[in-house]
Amino acid sequence: MLIQAMQDRLNKQIRLEFESSNLYLQMSAWCDHQNYQNCAAFFSEHALEERGHMEKLYNYVLETGAYPLLAAIDAPKTDFKSLKEVFEDTLKHEQLITKEINQLVDYALSSKDFSTFSFLQWYVQEQHEEEKLFSTILGKFTLIGEDAKSLYYIDKEISKMRAVPPAV
Repeated sequence: MLIQAMQDRLNKQIRLEFESSNLYLQMSAWCDHQNYQNCAAFFSEHALEERGHMEKLYNYVLETGAYPLLAAIDAPKTDFKSLKEVFEDTLKHEQLITKEINQLVDYALSSKDFSTFSFLQWYVQEQHEEEKLFSTILGKFTLIGEDAKSLYYIDKEISKMRAVPPAV
């Protein structure tokens, strides 16, 4: 059974992953509204992936005999100035999630909860991949710019980077 402090921290991460899912779904809606269909599909799939991350945590908490709590989440940002801002916000958000995961890992290790420490290693690797992905996408804006043709090309390139939601 998880100690209460770890249970509380994991429940906080469940909420953060759920917020991530909602944020990416909102970003999908914004992209669709702006006619960036590939980016819309990308963020829609990413929202499902984040929901999968939430469910993976939820199931882990259940498997330990603890009680997962689904707390209220804040409404996501709904308006963006540009497609580049969407991806900048995404990278910042993923960096926040990385920080939170690292704190969870640190707490698991310091409290000698080796099972949770081992479980969280998947999230450590996932966050590395997420930050790399969004840094790569932002690099495309730097490389080719933000004029209409560049944005068309970036939207087209995003279709090659679409995520496949993990099995839960």
